[in-house]
Amino acid sequence: MDNFGVALRITLVFYLFTSGSSTCLTGCSCTDDNLGRSLLCMETSMGRIPDNIPHDFSKIRIENCHLTELPRGSFSKVSALEFLWLNFNEITLMNVKSLDGLANLTELRLQGNKLTSVTWTAFQDTPKLKILDLKHNRLDVLPEHALRHLPALIYLDLSFNQLSVISKDVFINWPLYQTAEKTWGKEGVVSNVVLALHDNPWLCDCRLKGFVEFIRAVSPPIILMNSYLMCSGPASKADKFFHEIQLKTCMKPVASAPETNITLPLGANATLTCLVKARPGPTIKWMYSLKIIRGFAATETNTDEETITSELVIPSLHLADQGLYTCTANNFIGNSSVAITVNISPFNSSALLPPPVPMVSSDENSNIDIRIAKQTVYGITLEWHAETDNLAETWFTIHFGKYDLPKKEMIYIGPGINTYSLNDLLPVTKYEVCVTLKNHKPKEGQCIVFVTGSDISELEQRERLIHIIVIVCAMVLAVPVGMFACTTEARFSCFDRCVNLWKKRRLHGGNLQGTERQGTFDSLQAASDEGLCRDSEEKPKKRRKSEDRCKGGSAAQLY
Repeated sequence: MDNFGVALRITLVFYLFTSGSSTCLTGCSCTDDNLGRSLLCMETSMGRIPDNIPHDFSKIRIENCHLTELPRGSFSKVSALEFLWLNFNEITLMNVKSLDGLANLTELRLQGNKLTSVTWTAFQDTPKLKILDLKHNRLDVLPEHALRHLPALIYLDLSFNQLSVISKDVFINWPLYQTAEKTWGKEGVVSNVVLALHDNPWLCDCRLKGFVEFIRAVSPPIILMNSYLMCSGPASKADKFFHEIQLKTCMKPVASAPETNITLPLGANATLTCLVKARPGPTIKWMYSLKIIRGFAATETNTDEETITSELVIPSLHLADQGLYTCTANNFIGNSSVAITVNISPFNSSALLPPPVPMVSSDENSNIDIRIAKQTVYGITLEWHAETDNLAETWFTIHFGKYDLPKKEMIYIGPGINTYSLNDLLPVTKYEVCVTLKNHKPKEGQCIVFVTGSDISELEQRERLIHIIVIVCAMVLAVPVGMFACTTEARFSCFDRCVNLWKKRRLHGGNLQGTERQGTFDSLQAASDEGLCRDSEEKPKKRRKSEDRCKGGSAAQLY
C-alpha cells in the first residue's frame, strides 16, 4: 500500500510538471515559487503581446522582445497578475484599456521604452497599483490630473525623461497626498512615498514656480530619490539647482513701440521697433494689412530676462510698403499688440503719390521691357526697364491677377525701382502681370501670361512650385516691349513671329539702342535648353494661324 501511495504521488507530480510546462510560451520559461507562477521572456522577437498567455500567472516579465504597443485588453485574461515588467522594449503606444482586467496589479515597470505620453486614465483599472516605473522614456508632458487614478501609489519613477514644465497641481490632485497629509503627522500611518524626478530638462521660468516651491517643501514621508533637481534653461538659470533660484509669477505680454508713426522718403530703409515685456517669453509676429508684401526680416534681442526687442527691417521702401504694421506678442496667458504707421514722403512737393483716378490711355512713346527675372519657391520675381524722359520721377503700376479676371490688383511702384516679387501663387493657375507707366492702362507687349505648375507632392513644393516651359517672345523694339509664354505647339511659330517683327522694325529704322539684352531671351532657365530658333519654310497661311495662336500670350506648357 505504501508503494502504491509513493507511485501515485510521483505520477501526480510528474503530471503537474508536464501540464505546467506544456502551457508555457515558446521561447519563454515558466517557474513556480511562493509568489505564484511566473512567465519570463527575454530577448525573444515577439513583436506583439501573445494572445495565448495562460490565465494563472501572477508575474509576467517580457523584456527586450521588441514590443511596440500595449493594445486593448493586453492581459485581460490574466486576472491574477500582480507584477508586470515590460522593460527595454520599443513601446510607443498605450491604449486607454490596455490594463483592463488587472484589478490585482501592484507593480508595473515600463523602463527603457519609447513612450512620449501615457494614457493616465488607463490606471482606473488598476486601483491597487503601488509601483510605477517609467524612467528612460520620452515623456514631455505630465497632466495636472495624471495621478488622480493612482490612490495606492507609493513609488513613481519619472527620471530620465523629457519633462520641462509641470504644475504642482499634479501632486496636489493626487488622492494619496490629499488624504494622507492630514494623518502623516502620526507615526506609522502612511509608508514612505518615493518620487524620482531627476534628469529631466526642467525649464525654470515662471511656469515652474509652483513646482519648484513644492519640491523645496517636500519632506518625509515624501522622499525624493534625488533632491538636487537642476535647471536646463533658460540660459540665465541653466545648470542651477532648484534651491538656488527665485522665480516670479507669470505675466501676459505688454507690447509697446518707441515710435508709432514713422515718415521716411521713398527708397529709404525703415526699421520698426517693438518692445515686449512678458513672462514667460512670448511669440512675436508682425502683420501687415495688404495681401502682397515683400519679404521682410525680423530680429529679436533679449533686453533683459523678461523684455524682448523685436525689429522689422523694410529695405528700400516701396510705395506698396506704406500702411499700418502690427506687432503682436502672445504667451499662454494672453496677448498684446501695438500698431505702427509707416508713411512715405515724396522726393519733392511736385512728386505726389499716384492719385486714385480711373485708368487712362496714353500715347506716350516709352519703352518698357518686362521679363521674369527669377523663379522662386513660392512665386516669381518681375524685372522691367523703361526709357522715359525723366526716369528719376517716373512711377509705375503693376497689374496682377488671374488671367480670366477683368479687374486686376494694382500695385504702385515708385521711381528708381525696377523689380518686384509676386509670392503665394496658387498651383495650376493661369496669371497675367503687366507693367505700365503711372495709372495707364496696359498696352500690347506690356504683359506676361504664365501658368503655375501642379503641386504634386510636398517634396516637389519644397523644390520648385513654379514650373514653366516657355519660349520667350521678347520684342526689343521702339514700342512697349513684352514677353509671351506660348504653348509647345506654337513655340517655333511664335519665335518666327518675334524675329520677323524685329527685322521689320530694323528695316524701318527702329531704335534698338541700349535695349537689346541677351537676358530677354534667357529670362527663364527652364527655356534655356530649348531650340529658340529654326529655319522655317512654312506657308504664309499656316504662319498666320500660328501667330494668332501666340497673340496675347498663352499658357506655358507644364511638366
